[in-house]
Order: sequence, then C-alpha cells, then structure tokens
Amino acid sequence: LSLSNAFDDAEVAAFDRRVREGLSVDCVEYAVEPKFDGLAVSLCYENGILKTGATRGDGNTGEDITLNLKTIKSIPLSLPVENPPPLLEVRGEVLMLKADFLALNQRQLAKGEKEFANPRNAAAGSLRQLDPGITASRHLTFFAYGVGQYDDPHLPQDRHSDVLKYLTTLHFPVAKECQIVTGLQALLDCYRTIGMQREDLPYAIDGV
Repeated sequence: LSLSNAFDDAEVAAFDRRVREGLSVDCVEYAVEPKFDGLAVSLCYENGILKTGATRGDGNTGEDITLNLKTIKSIPLSLPVENPPPLLEVRGEVLMLKADFLALNQRQLAKGEKEFANPRNAAAGSLRQLDPGITASRHLTFFAYGVGQYDDPHLPQDRHSDVLKYLTTLHFPVAKECQIVTGLQALLDCYRTIGMQREDLPYAIDGV
C-alpha cells in the first residue's frame, strides 16, 4: 500500500513524537533515502531464481510484467550466493535516469514521434509494452528499497539500513544517498540537504 506522508516540519515532528512514544525512547535513529519518482515493483526469487515480477497495482493485486523486468540490466536474474534462500521478495523502483530520458526523447523526435512528458511516464509506459524488446531499448534502471515476503535466514532483522546493505551483496543497486541520522533535527536537515541536491541527482525524486 502507499506510504504515509508529511508535508511540513510540524507533521514530521508529530510523526517523530508518535514513534518515540510508541517505542518509549527519547531519540530515534532514522534511515533516510530519496523517494524515487518511478514505478514500484516486486521481484520474487525462488531458490535464487527470478520467477515473477509485478507492479504494485492497487497494493493487493499487481500486473505481471516479468518478461519486461528481465530486460532491465540492473535486476539480477539469479542471486549470486551458493545456498540461495527458498523465497526472497525484493521491492524497489523502476525508473528512467534523466540522461536516458533526454536521449529517448531525442530518438522520438528524430523518428517524428511524440515526446514523453517526464521520466516517470516514460518508465511506466516502457514497462507495460507488449514487446519486451521495446522495454529493453528504453534503458530502464532498478533500485531496491526493501523486502516483502521472505524465507531467508541471512536477512537482517533489526535495522532497515542493514537490509539495504544485504541487498547490495546480492547485486541489487540501492540509492547511494541513503544515510542514517539521529533525531528530529538531523532528519529535517537531511531532508533539506537532499532537497538542495535534487536537480543534480541522476534521477527524479518526489520526496525523502
């Protein structure tokens, strides 16, 4: 399902207060990462092999786009471990990097075809192609940001940041801007720093 959100400092402070009260702690460590402006997908690996890939859909039922996802070079077709877990569902975002988006629109213009409005629309349209060859030609990128269902004894249990590190050992890319901060003010400072970097990031974001 969709994420909860906050649109100003007061809402973030209220969130921080609820977390601290719920955990009965004075201060919270937060894993902070950019919120990609792409298409959320789920990748299910069975015994280390990518079996199915789907969109998030309505949060309960998604669209099977396995063949198209297999054309994305940053998505491993198999997990690089000797004894792969029986089940690991990796969740993440498919997007089109800004440079690839500009190149795609240049190709569209050269062919006399309509340009795409933004990278997100281009990525979503590319993933829903009936011909996986067209998807492959669009140069899509995947970033992992979490897990869903799993039967994996090696998956870290305590910290989200450790889950992301574990996913990198399986050759899943994660955003290099991810970091850990302590407390409300550091959280807001990190948000503002990423906001100032927004235009220079290689991909579009719509939050932190």
